[in-house]
Amino acid sequence: MTKRWKQRPPGSTWGEFGEDDELGRINLMTPEKVLQGVREVEHGITFSLSLPLDYPGGTSLNQRRYPPILRPTEDLQHQQDVFYNIKASEHFSPDLVDVWSDDVVTLWLQYSTQWDSLAHQGAEFDADGDGVAEPVYYNGYRPDTDLVGPREDAKGDGSGSLSFARHLGLEHMAEHGVQGRGVLIDLAHHLGTGYQAVDLAKLQEIMAADDVVVEPGDILLLHTGFATQLLAWEKNPDPVAIHRTAAYLDADDPALLDWIAESQIAGLVADNYAVEGVGVTQAQGPHTLLPIHHLCLFKLGVPLGELWYLHDLAAWLREHGRSRFLLTAPPLNLPGTQGSPLTPVATV
Repeated sequence: MTKRWKQRPPGSTWGEFGEDDELGRINLMTPEKVLQGVREVEHGITFSLSLPLDYPGGTSLNQRRYPPILRPTEDLQHQQDVFYNIKASEHFSPDLVDVWSDDVVTLWLQYSTQWDSLAHQGAEFDADGDGVAEPVYYNGYRPDTDLVGPREDAKGDGSGSLSFARHLGLEHMAEHGVQGRGVLIDLAHHLGTGYQAVDLAKLQEIMAADDVVVEPGDILLLHTGFATQLLAWEKNPDPVAIHRTAAYLDADDPALLDWIAESQIAGLVADNYAVEGVGVTQAQGPHTLLPIHHLCLFKLGVPLGELWYLHDLAAWLREHGRSRFLLTAPPLNLPGTQGSPLTPVATV
């Protein structure tokens, strides 16, 4: 291959897992990390960590993301939207009793419980070393070449796809399996659900109080109570409160950013909208709107999980004095995607 960059962002992991790497720190989820997760299973109890995929409801959280749309497929004569239900007695033989139905979904992949892929956010950065910044993604992958669209037949297989991540798509995580040890920090228990930034000092204070230890290759989950409130709104969220509910990581705290990098976590997950606060950074001059997204997706190769449902798991862990569990959380194996819904499972 031809090396895609001459210089990498300071503090990044570009090239550390190979010049063609598309997994980032998911590479740290080794067989030993899977075994560490398995060793946390004592009761055989499972927790689904996904919201229903038609939550939060409406578009007040993000105007570009819509609830899923379901419809039936065509029938055997290719008539649209009538394959619900089709009777075998009418189409094949009066002796048959079968009734079938298929359906189709139009799904905004980052509407509800999701993984953000490393293709989700890049930055303008002088990777070529020529003094001119150009759009680039983790490990030097480029728009138009590696992440294509909108373009006619972007996938190149005649399927009609208008965009396609030829590299950094979530199929790589799906094929990996994304299973290992999860560690939960229960911010909601200590802070309530008021809208507030959590810096490293506060995070470590809570970790110390609950005896939480995070090690390389773990996936870190933050319970803020945001997803619990989404369910309470029953798909009719308060359009103001939805942007002012629950704790978030303070991305303007340099010590917190350093800790995320040095911790070598394989993934960072929260039950809130974006892990960090959206549009709250006080940075001046050329800067990123989302410093934790920039750090994790662009520089470190750490996927972000958002809008996971952690209420029941957090309650059980607190009752049993635990913070660790086996986490199984692969995205959909749908090639070329920049985000994916999933149904993560925690086993304790």
